[in-house]
Amino acid sequence: MRFGARPVVMLGGLLSSLGVFWASFSTSLLQLYLTLGFLTGFGWALAFAPVMGTLSRYFSSRRSLAMGLALMGNGLSSFAFSPLLRLLADSLAWRGALLATSALGLHLLVCGALLRPLSLRGDLSHSGPGFDLGLFAERGFAAFSLGAALLAAGYFTPYVHLEPYGRAMGLGPYEAAAVVSAASLSDALARLLAGGLADRRLLSPARLLVLCSALTACSLLLFPLASSFADALGLALLYGTSAGSFATVAFGVLPEIVGVSRVVNATGLCLMAMSVGGLLGPPLSGKGHFAYYYYYCLPQFGQTQAGTFENTVPPSCPLPSPSPCALHLSQHQGLFQGVFSSHEVAKVLEPQLQDLSFQ
Repeated sequence: MRFGARPVVMLGGLLSSLGVFWASFSTSLLQLYLTLGFLTGFGWALAFAPVMGTLSRYFSSRRSLAMGLALMGNGLSSFAFSPLLRLLADSLAWRGALLATSALGLHLLVCGALLRPLSLRGDLSHSGPGFDLGLFAERGFAAFSLGAALLAAGYFTPYVHLEPYGRAMGLGPYEAAAVVSAASLSDALARLLAGGLADRRLLSPARLLVLCSALTACSLLLFPLASSFADALGLALLYGTSAGSFATVAFGVLPEIVGVSRVVNATGLCLMAMSVGGLLGPPLSGKGHFAYYYYYCLPQFGQTQAGTFENTVPPSCPLPSPSPCALHLSQHQGLFQGVFSSHEVAKVLEPQLQDLSFQ
């Protein structure tokens, strides 16, 4: 880590907020792609990877629980920001909503300043300039990254397409929104519960990953069979629970594969691999225009295969014991995941952007 997590996270928060701010003055779709898409996404990436990697270094015995507390904010923000952004768009129009959202995103600068640098045994032996691309030469990390990339192709798809799918089923607008909110809320709660379960070691982390990915795939495989609001709501709850559990366990397993001293770099490289799958998944899934069975099932089939592949991979690095740190630090870390997400902003502003005249 050449610069440390604190300045990188603060820079990411500034860039993401500026991207949303400049997007409010866009006069073409290309400008929206460059500001709300590229610049904001680049800033979020700078903030997310160091936060998750640093949090892994803070804890040893309750690492998964700490990760669950931090990631819980992601699901809660999806639950809360959907109605908030809709209210802002209705009252301030889409430009005003983006301005308000950019102001909310500035809290990342404060959260980044709260990160405390921590020196661990083994940091000197693995320190060096740039990215440690040699991690991809290690079987454990390479397999984990491949599985994460395949998983990401299907992981984000439901949150993009679930609401229009509910509307196509015949659900009302509020019922369709309730299905998405149910998935987001159960996702948030499951992240916390999965962290506590993983720390108890009732199942090995790899087997727990496979179980979560299999349940996620099964819930989405059954969605085409849903015929009522109750069916869709139940499957959304199952999906949110299993998908949220997977997120917590996956980030908790990574330090055991590469070692705590390299976890920040490994987190960034793994997220880079996931971004490739996440970039391709939603567009490919929507290519068939409401071919729901295929664009839900095929990505999740790949997700299940990835989880099975991960289960066969032994750790490539023993787990060193980091210095203990107070658990209250995780409360600050949880703030990082309260940021809005790009698909939430786009989903809420879509009705106004569809007829965009940029006047």
